[in-house]
Amino acid sequence: MSVSLTVMTFNLHDDQAEDSPNSWEKRKDLCISVITSYSPTILCTQQGVKTQLDYLQQCLPGYSQLGVSRRGSQDSLDEHCTIFYDKEKVELLEDGTFWLSESPSVPGSISWGAAVPWIEPPGFSLQIVNTAMDELSPRARRRSALLTWQHIASLPPSLPVLYCGGFNTQKESTTGRFLLGRSSEHGVVGDMMDTWPNAQVRKNVSLIHTYHDFKGDKQGALEFFKLILRALCLCWDRQTQDLHVDWILFRGRSLIPVLCEVVKDNINGRYPSSHYPIFSEFMLPRSVRLLEPPPPAGEGNPVAV
Repeated sequence: MSVSLTVMTFNLHDDQAEDSPNSWEKRKDLCISVITSYSPTILCTQQGVKTQLDYLQQCLPGYSQLGVSRRGSQDSLDEHCTIFYDKEKVELLEDGTFWLSESPSVPGSISWGAAVPWIEPPGFSLQIVNTAMDELSPRARRRSALLTWQHIASLPPSLPVLYCGGFNTQKESTTGRFLLGRSSEHGVVGDMMDTWPNAQVRKNVSLIHTYHDFKGDKQGALEFFKLILRALCLCWDRQTQDLHVDWILFRGRSLIPVLCEVVKDNINGRYPSSHYPIFSEFMLPRSVRLLEPPPPAGEGNPVAV
């Protein structure tokens, strides 16, 4: 019997000055409301600082988290790339972190013209990879994508992989085209699939941008009209019919995306972040199952496979 796995990628947008209308204090409860409303099995966050992550953990006691600061495990002030997981449904088998640089094992390392260090904490079994790529350097994003894809490509082909996060570029960019198998990088071609165009059901299609700078969908209609004009002129296929910078990619024919939604929840025009979260639901292969309730005393404990 197949089971479903729900995933959300959520750029928290690090804290701002207390007098800012978009300070964490003014939007933290809305963030919690969004997360609890969708109750993702896996929550991948980016650009969250420790105070934000501590608040999420306090309000989400059913989740465990893993991830470190961009500067390394000894730093508590910089942004974190973090994976929260529902500990009643999945079990962490192994975890680790590598930095998107020429020295991926060196905390805080920077390469390829990146402005600051960026990181990824991967897991194993059902592989979850969470990323936050450089905002300024296209070269850094391309090399980061190549480094991550080489890691993913080294895994058994039968192992399902989810690759989530803030890519800070559009899917028709060199980075996106490489990961989606539409162009090569250093002689190799990625083989990821994009959840958004492949999902059986898509919600809030008109929100073609996931970064909105706390403005929401005020400019959504105009941007959607522009996209239609571009589609008519360029004959885009379904892989490029959005300008999202927050993605959920997947690898493995046994992962079936049944739903993908741009989450636009807000209260009177106040948004939880400058980015819309992306929420997806996948059907998992029969060989993958979520944890079951603990057995009666004396019986063996279930193990995630």
